[in-house]
This record gives sequence, C-alpha cells and structure tokens, in this order.
Amino acid sequence: MKPAPQGRIDPYASIRYREFKFFLVIRFALVFALTMQFAIIEWRIYHLTQDPLSLGLIGLAEVIPALSMALFAGHIVDKREKRGLLIKCMVGYIFISTILFLLTWDDILKGFSVQSIAWLTYSMVFVGGILRAFVGPANFTLLSLLVPRQLYKNAATWSSSAWQVGGVLGPAIGGLCIYWFGVHWSMLLVIGMMLLPLYSLINIKPKPIHYKEKGESVWQSLGTGLKFVWHTKVVLNAMALDMFAVLFGGAKALLAIFATTILHVGSLGYGLLSAAPAVGSLITMFILAYRPLSKKPGLKLLGAVFGFGISIIVFALSKNFILSLAALFVSGMLDGISVIVRQTILQLKTPDDMRGRVASVGQMFVGSSNELGAFESGLTAKLMGTVPAVVFGGCMTLFVVITTYVISPAMRHLNLDKDEQPGKDG
Repeated sequence: MKPAPQGRIDPYASIRYREFKFFLVIRFALVFALTMQFAIIEWRIYHLTQDPLSLGLIGLAEVIPALSMALFAGHIVDKREKRGLLIKCMVGYIFISTILFLLTWDDILKGFSVQSIAWLTYSMVFVGGILRAFVGPANFTLLSLLVPRQLYKNAATWSSSAWQVGGVLGPAIGGLCIYWFGVHWSMLLVIGMMLLPLYSLINIKPKPIHYKEKGESVWQSLGTGLKFVWHTKVVLNAMALDMFAVLFGGAKALLAIFATTILHVGSLGYGLLSAAPAVGSLITMFILAYRPLSKKPGLKLLGAVFGFGISIIVFALSKNFILSLAALFVSGMLDGISVIVRQTILQLKTPDDMRGRVASVGQMFVGSSNELGAFESGLTAKLMGTVPAVVFGGCMTLFVVITTYVISPAMRHLNLDKDEQPGKDG
C-alpha cells in the first residue's frame, strides 16, 4: 500500500483494504434494496388504502421488533462471528423480499381483501425488523475488524457514503421502476440486489470474536451497553440529538402524499423527492472525506441539525416542486454531517468487546427513530393534516437542538482529534 505524502490526508486510505471494499458493497447494496423495497411498499399500500396512517403502520411494523430485540441482538452479535451472522440475515432478507414480490402479484391475490394484503405486508416488514436488530450492530462491529484503528474516521465516512449512495439510488430507482414497470416487477429487482451483499460477505474471511467472558448473566451483559452509553455523555448526547431530530423530522414517510395530493407530480416526482435527501447527504460525505470536521465538530453538528429543521419546515410549506426538491436536498446535506459525526464518535469511543451492545443501543436511539418518526408523521398527518404535521415536526427539531446546546457542554466542546480513547468522555 502506497502511503499518502506526509502531512496530507489520504481520503482513500481505508478503501485500499480489499475486504473493506466488499464491506462497502454490502453497505451500498443492502440499503439500496431495502430503501427501494420500502418506497415500493409505501406506494403500494397508500394506493390500496388511501390512508396516511397506513404509511405510519409500515414504520411501526418494523420498529416494534427492532426496538424490543435490540439489546438482546447486541449481546448475540458480540458473542458470535459477525460474517456468518450477516450471511444468515441476508438469506432471511431474500426470503422476505420474495414473499413481498408474491404479495404484489395480482393474479395470485385475486379474492384477497385490501386489508388482508396490507396486513400480510406489515407482517413481512415485522420479520424484517427482527433481522434489522442484528444487521445494524453486526455491520458496525465488522467495520472495526477490517481496517486499523487510525483509519476509523476515514472508514466511517466511506461506510456512511456507501450507505447514502444506496439511499440515493434505492428510492429513485424504485420510483422510476414503478413508473416504467409497475409495482410487481419492481420488486424483482429488489430480490436481485439482495444477492450482492450475500456475494460480498462470502468474499470476507471470518473474523475473531473480541467478547470477554466475565461470568455475567444475559441481563447483566445487556445492561453493560446501556451503562456505557449513559456514562459516556458525548455518545449519549449525540444519539439523543439524532434520535429526536429524525423522530420529529420524519417528512420522508409522507412523501407519497406530497407527491400525489399536494405537488401533483406522480410516481416519477415521488422517486425524485425520495432521492433528494440522500443525494444531498452523499455530497456532504464526499466533501468530508477530503475535509474532515476537525474543528468544533459538536457545534457544527448542532448547527447542521438546526438547519435540517428549517429545511423541513420550508419543504412542508412549499407548493412548488423545485423548491420542495431543493429543501429536501439541503436537509440531506445537513443530515450527512450528523451521520458522520455520530458514527465517528461511536467508532472511536466504543471498546472492541462492547461494539455490538453499544451499536444496539444506538439502533434503539437512532435507527428505530426513522420508523417511529414515520408512525409519528402518519398519525399527526391524520390528526392535524399533512402540512401542519410536517411543520410541527420541524419546529420540534429546532426545540431539541436548542435544548441540547444549553444542557450539553460535552457536545459544545467535542474534539474528535483529541478524544480518541474508548470509554473516555468528551
């Protein structure tokens, strides 16, 4: 491996490791398939039911198992070989996508009521939530086993970028495929994309298990991750900030309604609106690969989430498609900063033998807030109306940022270059 010139940052340092390249394929292809699948499901269910709450129920169906199993899954991830566990999860995802493919086959579903189709779909999403409880912590832990510690920041940036590339293309291709081929055949591409992570995992060697047997009961082991997060304030604050921002800023769950009844842009516009935040986030992440956030990242994180809330409010009030697209694009750019800072904090602060459990706590805080946010958005849209619901969410995001700034000196004074020892507070 050819080192970068002294004094210069090598933005491609982690990519020079062969297995990390396969890891990036896993990150990209999995989120591509899952976000495309969700875009297709949301479009299908809303057009079947014409009920905003049905969109919230999709998120709720996934978040219930993801939340309830998160700590237990983290305990299992820490004790098991990560590659093998991920292979089993991918086989499960392929099975789920196949069932969802069949649930969009109208010839098979003759005689099924709309409610039956909807609840069968929710049940498959529920099973996917169980798998997700394991996949998130296993992916987080696997990253740290593929590159040396000094490259964790760089690897976290590229890992998040690959995730966002998939997030860009998944819903965009999903919307285009619905427009070109219809819902049923669009699901076939999802199944094909699910095979890529499986192939990439086969090309990664099994990794050592760093779990230290301490004679703890399962419940004591589960509590260890919670205690670590609670006592490491900068980790706790970063997770809480992101959780509430995503929870209240969940406008994405209502894009099908905005596309059809407010902006009147159809499935093609729906795909573009779905992709806009991820495009913005991707651009931010590529910029940060070359120019890392080294000075006052905590303040920049707070500013980014505040700007995210403003952009969500602008989107809610817009009646112009271009302005709506721009607002979502900016929200994605600002969200990219949040993702990078949070992932870097977790990678640098978490001891190797606790990564699965700490990542599970993070999944409870942040990962599940996407689905809870979808449910919150669907519920408030039904009670308040679509536009007021999104404006309310944006205002709550601003309130959360201001509160975090006031009560969290650790976040205000965060220094990622200085505070790199696991377990030490910032």
